[in-house]
Amino acid sequence: MDMAKSPKEGKRDPDAVNFPPFETEDLRKNLEAFLDAPFDDPVTGKSRKVGNFKWGVYAFFDYDGEPIYVGQTNEMLRTRIRRHLTNQRTDAVAMSVLDPFEVYEIEVWPLPQFQEVSGRNKKTPAFVEAKAHLDALEDLIYQRAIENSQFKAVLNEKDPPAPTVEIEEPTSHRACIVSNEVHDIRSHPDFRNARRALIISRLSQVIAERKVQGGLRRTLLTQAKRLQWLAERRYRALGGEASVDVENGEDSGDDSD
Repeated sequence: MDMAKSPKEGKRDPDAVNFPPFETEDLRKNLEAFLDAPFDDPVTGKSRKVGNFKWGVYAFFDYDGEPIYVGQTNEMLRTRIRRHLTNQRTDAVAMSVLDPFEVYEIEVWPLPQFQEVSGRNKKTPAFVEAKAHLDALEDLIYQRAIENSQFKAVLNEKDPPAPTVEIEEPTSHRACIVSNEVHDIRSHPDFRNARRALIISRLSQVIAERKVQGGLRRTLLTQAKRLQWLAERRYRALGGEASVDVENGEDSGDDSD
């Protein structure tokens, strides 16, 4: 017998369905496709899956192409990005700094030259060199994200370390991780307004219940600006002041019409 079906009605029982929701499965599939994308490794002269580079910087973009978060890793791009978007074990997601539902595109900048450098012993000259390069790259991408943002801000709670070396920007890989079906759902401005307001509420609750630094309050301010901008754009697109009804002079107590 199909355990997902009700014996009384012969219909699928939603409580017995043993697979994740469509949007969750869609994200996992598209994220894996992104992380498995081939990327030329100039050190080995061979192609490597982009997510398998150990050292690198990544940036998330929303449905308007707006940069929203920049980070770095020396444990593997695949591991770090998946942790952000699928299992919610990072501080950024747990504290409602970053909403995975907002992420439409990802761009990564792998650092192949440090692939064999271990992150276990942070005192080795190889690690110190790699970390200095990684910090400088993160600062470069972070500053550019702010420059390209119409809000002149991203959602990072903390600023990246100040660079101590000069670097050249390496080759990057950027792609969308959202299918057309999910895009049709999540890109709707009313959905985005509701989702953004929810995240602001959660973040505000975190701030109210904990002793936090100024960076988290900056993130709250940035999210509030992003919500105001999106709500205003939606309001004006539907007619703005011209779309507002005029009272008929009677107080019926019912404003639903």
